[in-house]
Amino acid sequence: RARRRGAANDRRAGAGFSVAGSGGDGRVLKQPLTAAAGFPRSRGAMAAAGPGLGPGASGTVKTLALVLEDEARRGSGYCSGDTVSGQVLLELAGPLPLRGLRLEAAGRARVAWSESSAAVPGTGTWGVSVRTPGPGPRREAEVRYLDIRQSLLPDPPEGEENLIFQDGRHEFPFSFQLPQEPLVTSFSGKYGSIQYYVRASLERPAAPEQSVQTELQVVSHINVSLPALLTPVLRSQEKMVGCWFFTSGPVSLSAKIERKGYCNGEAIPIYAEIENCSSRLVVPKAAIFQTQTYLASGKTKTFRQMVANVRGNHIASGSTDTWNGKTLKIPPVSPSILDCSIIRVEYSLAVYVHIPGAKKLMIEMPLVIGTIPCIGFSSRNSSITSQFSMDMSWLALTMPEHPEAPPNYADVVSEEEFSRHVPAYPPPIDCEEQLCCPVFAYIQEFRFQPPPLYSEIDPYPTDVEETQPVSFML
Repeated sequence: RARRRGAANDRRAGAGFSVAGSGGDGRVLKQPLTAAAGFPRSRGAMAAAGPGLGPGASGTVKTLALVLEDEARRGSGYCSGDTVSGQVLLELAGPLPLRGLRLEAAGRARVAWSESSAAVPGTGTWGVSVRTPGPGPRREAEVRYLDIRQSLLPDPPEGEENLIFQDGRHEFPFSFQLPQEPLVTSFSGKYGSIQYYVRASLERPAAPEQSVQTELQVVSHINVSLPALLTPVLRSQEKMVGCWFFTSGPVSLSAKIERKGYCNGEAIPIYAEIENCSSRLVVPKAAIFQTQTYLASGKTKTFRQMVANVRGNHIASGSTDTWNGKTLKIPPVSPSILDCSIIRVEYSLAVYVHIPGAKKLMIEMPLVIGTIPCIGFSSRNSSITSQFSMDMSWLALTMPEHPEAPPNYADVVSEEEFSRHVPAYPPPIDCEEQLCCPVFAYIQEFRFQPPPLYSEIDPYPTDVEETQPVSFML
C-alpha cells in the first residue's frame, strides 16, 4: 500500500501537481507546482521560520511562513466580528511525510509581578523586625478572550498515519471569524499585556514540532461623540502658601476643558486662570498622565507616567495669568482600556502650578482617549482638522427680535462739517404752507444730513434746498 501510494504521489508530481489541502468533503486538493525558488511576493504580513528547520524522512523543510491577507487591518487593528484570512506557506526540499498542520488563534490578558520583600516581626536580635532578602510573593492573573483551533491537513488514508508531500511549495489557506462579543484592545504595559496571535504548528514523525506565529492587533473602538464624553469639565482649587503660621498669601487655580473624549493627534484647548497672591514666583504647567492599574490575587499594582506636557509663563507676585485655549497635543498612545477585569488604562489632564518651596497646586480632570473622532460643530477641533484652530462660538449668537437702528448722524458729523453743509442764516420757511406735520418733526432732519444709505431725496424741495441740497428721513 505504501508503494502504491508513493507511486500515485510520483504520478501526481510528474503531472505537475502537489497535495495542498482538503476540501469541505475531505477530498485531497491538488495544486500546481512551480519551479521558481521562493514564495511569490505577498502584500500580507509574513512571519516565517528560516530554512533548514529539520530533516524529514527523505527531505527537509526549507521555509514555513504565515501570511495575513489584509495588511491594512494588521496596521489599524481587527475588531470584534471581523474575519481573519491568510495562508500558511510551506516549501520542501524533497518528499517529506507530515503528520499534521494546526492553526491556532489565541488572545489573553496576563498580569504578573513580584511583591517586594516584607519585614518579618520578631526574627532579628532582641525580637526586632527584619526584612527578608529576595523578592516577596508573586502575583499572577490571566483572562482568555480568544481560542480558535483548525486543522489544515486532510486526514491520511485509512490505515496510514502520515501524508507524503512532494518537494516544492504548498499553500494552505485559512479563515476564521473573531467573536462577536467585545474584545479588549491590544496593550503592552509595565506589569502585564493584552496580546492576540495566530500560530501555525507543523508536526512530523520522529521530529520536533515546528511553529511560526504572527501577532494580531485588536482594537475595541471608543466613539468620543458619545454624550457622556462631550460634557465639559471644570475644576478650581486654592492653596495658601507659607510655612507654619507665616503665610505669604494664596494661589488660586481654575481650569476647564471642553469635553472628556479625544483621539490621538488632537490638540486639547485648555482654559485656565491663575492668580498669584503669594510672595513667590510661580509657574503654571499642564500634562497628560497615563495610569496603568493591574489586579491579581486581590492585590493592585499601579504605574503612572507622563505622556505629554506644556508650560506657561512665570507669574509674579500679585499678578494673574489666563490661558484662553492653550493647546496640548495628544501623542500616539494606546486608547483607554476600561473593560478588562485585570488591566485598566486611564488618562487624565493635570493643570498645576509649581510653587518654589511648597507643594504644587494641582487640578486633575479625567480624559478618555478614543478611536473614533468627534466630527461635529460642538467640537473646536477633531482629528481631521487638528492642525487648524477654529472658534465656532459665534454660531451660538442669535439675532435680536428688533433690528438695531442705524447710528444717529448727529453722532458722527462734526460741527465743522455741519457748518459747510448748512448756511449760517437760512431763509425762513412757511411751515403752514409746506409742512403737513408739526415743525419739531423736521428740526433734527434739517439740521443734520442723514447717511445716504438710510435717506431719500425730499420730494418737496424748498428755497434752501435749491441752493444747498439737503435730504431728510421719511
